[in-house]
Amino acid sequence: EQINDLSDDETSNDNASTYSCHSETQLGDGGGPNGSVESSEPGESAGVEKYEEKLLQAIENASDKAQQTRINAFQTINEVLVHHYIPDFLEDRKVTVMDAVEKSLRRGKGVEQSWAARIIPLLVIQIEALEDIVELVTVLKPVLLSTVQDGSAAYDARAKCCAALGLLCFVGVDDLGEILPLMKVLHSIFAGSFLKGDNSPSGASSEAGALHSAALSAWSLLLTLLPPGEFVVLLGGSAGAGVVPSVRQLVGMMQSPILEVRMVAGETLALMFELGRHHDDEFLEEELPDLIEATQKLATDAHKYRAKRDRKVQRATFRDVLRYLEEDISPEISIKFGRQLLVLDTWAIHHQYTCLRTALGFGMNVHLAENAFVREVLQLGPKVDEPRRPYRSEKAEQRFINAAAFKARTISRGKNRDKRSFALN
Repeated sequence: EQINDLSDDETSNDNASTYSCHSETQLGDGGGPNGSVESSEPGESAGVEKYEEKLLQAIENASDKAQQTRINAFQTINEVLVHHYIPDFLEDRKVTVMDAVEKSLRRGKGVEQSWAARIIPLLVIQIEALEDIVELVTVLKPVLLSTVQDGSAAYDARAKCCAALGLLCFVGVDDLGEILPLMKVLHSIFAGSFLKGDNSPSGASSEAGALHSAALSAWSLLLTLLPPGEFVVLLGGSAGAGVVPSVRQLVGMMQSPILEVRMVAGETLALMFELGRHHDDEFLEEELPDLIEATQKLATDAHKYRAKRDRKVQRATFRDVLRYLEEDISPEISIKFGRQLLVLDTWAIHHQYTCLRTALGFGMNVHLAENAFVREVLQLGPKVDEPRRPYRSEKAEQRFINAAAFKARTISRGKNRDKRSFALN
């Protein structure tokens, strides 16, 4: 999301990537009920006592009989977990929190379900023991799936459940036999923003569009777990029907009147091509001319009926997508936190970062510095001055191998991509 809300063309660099924002200025869903930010430093004993007391009281209130008390409790839990990395403190309380979240998702409505769902990504990236993560998946995955598919539930609640389901299973599920059915469910939801039968754009409302973009974003996060060869087989075969959308269907989503749907569709296409090209240099070459044409339109969109800010965000995003499709060059984004630098140089790691940032909001910098799992996902290595933790190392190691392979291939094929770009133009 673009951070600068100024509307004049001169106030924002139209050539800047929409990803290149410092995480400390990114407002996600992590704020408290009044948009407040926890100011206490973990090293200050008074501050520690304050937020621990606050969290303990909120955990107790999360099972209260009054709905508003439960909502307020979830808001407070969200606020504390966003701004503090406290896996040891959670160790003895995770079951209580998990039970409260599960009950509110099952029995609550609307706002309560939305806030309960927001807690799940924060829990799963704070909990360290693998067996505890497996328990989270076992308890919460069924109720999330049920809510996501409940047409009578509020759009926002379903959208938050999609995001929670994506991150929960990204962390806690390795088996393709479990991942693919989840992707199929998410596909059935964002299909609501495909073109209609007469090839006109979807007429989904803005609330429905927010659900569709959340479902596609969660789907794309799970896509980053698929081996490239498996993905290519799914895309080209009957086994992928209803699991993997076609390029044409995603191009149809790029015609949506809703900005977020257009942008997530474009980024997902770039991610799919990145994965496919990792397996086959000539992946979907026959689809490229039409796709490039559709992307160029959005990268140069000057329609006055769109808000000026929306046009800026859209153009910057689709210029990155266009450059990748034509030249196989991913946008390279540097994010500074403390004395360290995070570099996002593949579409896969871009998307993983975006999903984590959406969950953590203003607390992203704390977790970039402290959270062992977040650091592994984003290839930052172990926390400074601490040995690497042994858990989840296999999945992290595979990510490092894939990232290195993507980078090596991009460098070695640069000249060929230049020739292809010339031929296409």
